[in-house]
Amino acid sequence: MMLSTRFRLLPLAAAIAAGMVASTAHAAETTTAADGASTAVFAGGCFWCMEPPYDDQAGVTATTSGYIGGELKNPSYEEISGGGTGHAEAVKVTYNADEIGYAKLLEIFWRNIDPFAEDRQFCDSGAEYRSAIFYSSERQRELAEASKAEMQERFDQEIATQIVPASTFWDAEDYHQNYAEKNPLRYKFYRFGCGRDDRLEEVWGDEAGGPTFN
Repeated sequence: MMLSTRFRLLPLAAAIAAGMVASTAHAAETTTAADGASTAVFAGGCFWCMEPPYDDQAGVTATTSGYIGGELKNPSYEEISGGGTGHAEAVKVTYNADEIGYAKLLEIFWRNIDPFAEDRQFCDSGAEYRSAIFYSSERQRELAEASKAEMQERFDQEIATQIVPASTFWDAEDYHQNYAEKNPLRYKFYRFGCGRDDRLEEVWGDEAGGPTFN
């Protein structure tokens, strides 16, 4: 399988350097963070693009790009992008539930994905780019199911987004973390080239990108 469009869009030198970086992935809990903060895990295609919508939210203390949903332990980006591992690129959102609730995180999630795309998001295709909500509690599952039902009623169209139990979340390599902040030009080039914003506007109109709860 070909590497993702995102990886192909990187300048050659950067792509080579990225390939030489050893995997620093490690397992992290998806229920609560070490300090007792709540966590939520969402897959919406490119994890570079799923961090920024949450980073500026009051109550969100951290976002982490990673891999979830497969059997392979300590997976690398090269293994994930090659397909067949069962993992999805995802973002783990660590948040203070007293300041921002899971339901609001779901609102942001939906408005940053194409909910009709199956095993792809925007220019990236393959099951590793599927959209999914990985719940870690019965309450999260209930809220996720309710939000999906709302989307189904709103669009009267099949919603491809999966709602599945969270498994081990593996942090992605360091060079993927906070990519939009560390590499703003490359990030903007990828996002524009992938047609992400155009498609979000087509689906969501003025709601594209989601609300900011500050």
